[in-house]
Amino acid sequence: MTRPDIPDSALALQRLYHWEREAPDRLTLTQPMGGGELRNYTWGQVADEVRRMATHLRAQGWAPGSKVAILSKNCAWWLMSDLAIWMAGYVSVPLYPTLAPDTIRHILNHSEAKACFVGKLDGWEGMSAGIPDGLPCWTYPLSPASARALWADWDSLCARNEPLNGQPLRAAEDLATLIYTSGTTGLPKGVMHSFGNFAYALEQGTKRIVMGAEDRMLSYLPLAHVVERVLVEHGWLRTGMRLYFAESLETFTADLQRARPTIFFSVPRLWVKFQHGVHHKMPEKKLQRLLGLPLIGSLVRRKILGALGLDRCRFAAGGAAPMPVELLQWYRRLGLHINEGYGMTENLALSHITEPGRDQIGTVGPPYEGVEARIDPTDGEIQMRSAALMLGYFKEPEQTRLAFTDDGWLHTGDKGSIDAQGLLRITGRVKDLFKTSKGKYVAPAPIEDRLVMHEALEACVVTGANLGQPLGIAMLNAETVACLDEDDALARIEQSLAEHLERVNAQLDPHEQLACLVAVTSAWTVDNDIVTPTFKVKRNRIEDVYARHYESWVASGRKVIWLRG
Repeated sequence: MTRPDIPDSALALQRLYHWEREAPDRLTLTQPMGGGELRNYTWGQVADEVRRMATHLRAQGWAPGSKVAILSKNCAWWLMSDLAIWMAGYVSVPLYPTLAPDTIRHILNHSEAKACFVGKLDGWEGMSAGIPDGLPCWTYPLSPASARALWADWDSLCARNEPLNGQPLRAAEDLATLIYTSGTTGLPKGVMHSFGNFAYALEQGTKRIVMGAEDRMLSYLPLAHVVERVLVEHGWLRTGMRLYFAESLETFTADLQRARPTIFFSVPRLWVKFQHGVHHKMPEKKLQRLLGLPLIGSLVRRKILGALGLDRCRFAAGGAAPMPVELLQWYRRLGLHINEGYGMTENLALSHITEPGRDQIGTVGPPYEGVEARIDPTDGEIQMRSAALMLGYFKEPEQTRLAFTDDGWLHTGDKGSIDAQGLLRITGRVKDLFKTSKGKYVAPAPIEDRLVMHEALEACVVTGANLGQPLGIAMLNAETVACLDEDDALARIEQSLAEHLERVNAQLDPHEQLACLVAVTSAWTVDNDIVTPTFKVKRNRIEDVYARHYESWVASGRKVIWLRG
């Protein structure tokens, strides 16, 4: 699909030059430094440090288009590194800050990275083995002390380099970045995107998600993820908005209250956590009763949203995984309408999102302008195309060929339907369907949406190929696990889970009803390879870890089975 001509003024580096020229003294980044200290950056300061780091990178003498990696949690220097890499004529390769060392090494080697920025990280000691011997690295002010002891840091490099002069321009067709997929199956692949892809995605995206210089966002989801990269980084460059960064999980509430974002995107897992936090302070029945009272209801809504730091939020969105309908309805009763989006790394997250102010719950809305979608009549797969589609997978021509249909549409791997209004409803993954021993097919995703709504659960999977009935496996959240040893807690939670399972089963066809729910107390993490860095559960790993128990669990006849430790 041919992309319309992109003006130079819409490209990432030109946006930096625009703000450097037009608003050099405007505050644009707020970075927590620990202990309550904040470091603020104006556009002029951002541009100055980017130019100094670009000088340092240029001095390395690498060929234009060489790859430079960024391994860090979100911070001001992550964004400045990306811009400096581009200004120097290179291609950025972001890595998730939670990857295992083998995956880090694979990406750095596969991408042919010439160097790596090692930034703000938790668990660096366990990750450091992934850095190949001899690879040049540089650190940030908030990098782990052991990393800062090995390599030169950002501030010293900026101090000894003069700002790069002029306005180097990267053409719309130039490769900007390799975004490595989080890899629910197999090794991650490097998705290639150009500067023109990003500019086009922002042009079309902001017709649905209106953003301006007066907006504020909190950057906390990994910048290695496509949504954060497009919405936050490129949204920031396009609009000149104010960005705040989260300091840590422990300070997240305070970080959110400091930012008071006007635009806020999160994955379903965090929206559920917010809901559970509210329920811990106010039982659901009491909350709904108060919300039903005219004057008091308004006060309660404002108080809850204020406590969450979302009282100024005018556009809220969720994505990366399905948003349960019940969850969307719950937030709507609070006065917060969450728009559900759909996209993937390969299409730069430019696919679908519900329209603000429209009742489209249960769907991911119509496609963005400039996006076409269709359903494959043979297997129900959603296929789409736009001018923001990837250039391909880096060094993987056969995988690139397989990603597209013969007529150029992207295989999403998701199943869905499009209604008469053009709204897309996602019903699961093409390959996630499984057949029970009774010959009936089960689509797990809609069942999981219902199952995960219990306040004790963090994540869940519905599985059971070749069993008489499917079963659910669910990870308990940390708060529930912490209280299991209290008097009567185990029995109380088990009864609550059994009642929840009964309610879920009552909404399902007989062949879909779950034989049991297995409550897992050990965490599913990136480290044990059960979830991706974006918290998507790896179904193949669930099978590897638990499948040998399926038949005995079902045969036990128990509705709730505990798996502790």
